[in-house]
Amino acid sequence: MTTILGISAFYHDSAASIIIDGKIISAAQEERFTRIKHDSNFPFNSIKFVLNFSNLKLSDIDHIVFYEKPFLKFERLLETYINFAPRGFQQFSKAMPIWLKEKLFQKKYLFDCLQEIDLNFNNQNKIFFSEHHLSHAASAFFPSNFDEAIILTADGVGEWATTTVSIGKGNNLEIVKEINFPNSLGLLYSAFTYYCGFKVNSGEYKLMGLAPYGKPVYENLIKKYLVDVKEDGSFRLNQKYFNYTVGLTMTNENFNQLFGNKVRDSQKDDITQFHMDIAASIQKVIEDIMLKICQSLRDEFKIKNLCLAGGVALNCVANGKILNKKIF
Repeated sequence: MTTILGISAFYHDSAASIIIDGKIISAAQEERFTRIKHDSNFPFNSIKFVLNFSNLKLSDIDHIVFYEKPFLKFERLLETYINFAPRGFQQFSKAMPIWLKEKLFQKKYLFDCLQEIDLNFNNQNKIFFSEHHLSHAASAFFPSNFDEAIILTADGVGEWATTTVSIGKGNNLEIVKEINFPNSLGLLYSAFTYYCGFKVNSGEYKLMGLAPYGKPVYENLIKKYLVDVKEDGSFRLNQKYFNYTVGLTMTNENFNQLFGNKVRDSQKDDITQFHMDIAASIQKVIEDIMLKICQSLRDEFKIKNLCLAGGVALNCVANGKILNKKIF
């Protein structure tokens, strides 16, 4: 019997799960216990719950797996800073103390936290790190009941990857294509979330909900200036209009000038038809790109099943468009 404890923490929506011989036995999200929405703290409560629910102690666990690789992520932060220096120093100086204090020593930090739950836990070698997009792909493919599938993962950013294509067969999963930071569908959508005055990493569903009230009048503007989309759906973002690589905001003044308005202040500014049209426009662009990617993957791999993962796959309207097209 192989028992795995999965842990997600320190970014948003911390959680824990227990898997025994490939079956999910229990899973819980930290916010359910702390009542802090999108709680990103170490999931002490969730881990205690899943262990109790599964009648296990930490010493019974064979492998403890964290959902991403901190060193790869640190490499991206450093390389991004070097590539854009001296711009981005504010972002860099804010991130570094946290990395040097906690994140670079994540294995030790996880071990210490786990010891707080169970003093008898004493094997640091049980802790492993999985690539962010591999974790996403696994979470979609393995519970899907498909013997074979294409897994499309799209989010803001993992370590480097922002969009990956994996092929799942049986109990095997392999990433075969990827698009890397700073080109990201998730960050593109989050930029518009930010621009419309919603909170990044949680307000994207509000942007999606706003879209049906508008018309995609800015679709061509987005496709002309912000994102270059190829026939197979691969894409590149024009960093002239974004600030997330070097600053503490998602967009910059060029972005404001392109659309003719400044970022909406959620405390003072009403949502207007302009924001509805902006939402409709970026929603349409995301749908078009996802459809292009899916059609290209179906043509290339000739596999009839599709799994979707990552934050962009929470865009259920785009998912509905994929379903309606009967590509898979």
